[in-house]
Amino acid sequence: MTEYVVRFVLGGAVVSLFAMLGDVLRPKSFAGLFGAAPSVALATLGIAVCRHGADYAGLQGRAMIAGAVALAVYSFVVCQLLIRARLRAAPATLLSLVAWLVIVFGLLALSGGQA
Repeated sequence: MTEYVVRFVLGGAVVSLFAMLGDVLRPKSFAGLFGAAPSVALATLGIAVCRHGADYAGLQGRAMIAGAVALAVYSFVVCQLLIRARLRAAPATLLSLVAWLVIVFGLLALSGGQA
């Protein structure tokens, strides 16, 4: 339970810091970039290093990278299905979930199959 509280507080603090940085910098398009910072992931990796060591944090990092790549592919496929195939949102997102699952489990299998 303490780990979740630390993760929540630390992640929230980093998100707030990045939001303030995005407000200060020009152009304003940086605000979205800094607002999307993976602050909870950074907090999770910090906790993983402290509690379980660098090897475990490395495994978690690889799983996060696989998830990020799969999300990017998922987003691209959803956009293509919406724009080119003119599917409605629900079928496009449901079909794209298949791509997301294939990519994420494929990458995890390639990286050793542990997460």
